[in-house]
Amino acid sequence: MAEHPHALLIRKGYEAFSSGDMDTLRSMMTSDASHHVPGSHPLSGDFKGIDTILGYYGRLMEQTGGTFKVELRTVLVDGRGHAVSLHHATARRGDRTMDEDGGIVFRIVGDKITDLDECVENIDVSNEFWS
Repeated sequence: MAEHPHALLIRKGYEAFSSGDMDTLRSMMTSDASHHVPGSHPLSGDFKGIDTILGYYGRLMEQTGGTFKVELRTVLVDGRGHAVSLHHATARRGDRTMDEDGGIVFRIVGDKITDLDECVENIDVSNEFWS
């Protein structure tokens, strides 16, 4: 059985992110998309607009010296414009390391991502790593 188009869209996005293909990511989101990052650290908050979101992704790489990696574990869909990804993230930042599970709740309209709500395994650990 073929995978749902929304699951394929999310998989394509993870592949593009992992390879640094910002042009593909840009083509997958609406121009006014939002990415919400939990926590109380310098990289948390609401990133509105595709340029701001891609800038946030660049900051993830800058802050970790390019060590930020995400391994997609699974994608769940509801067939009504929502998808949930579960992934494992690793990174190094100075003497700190990140090695934890997380996920993103996506809202999709047509064939474009409009909203990303990021979730982390341990918000305190995430705050400490990024602070």
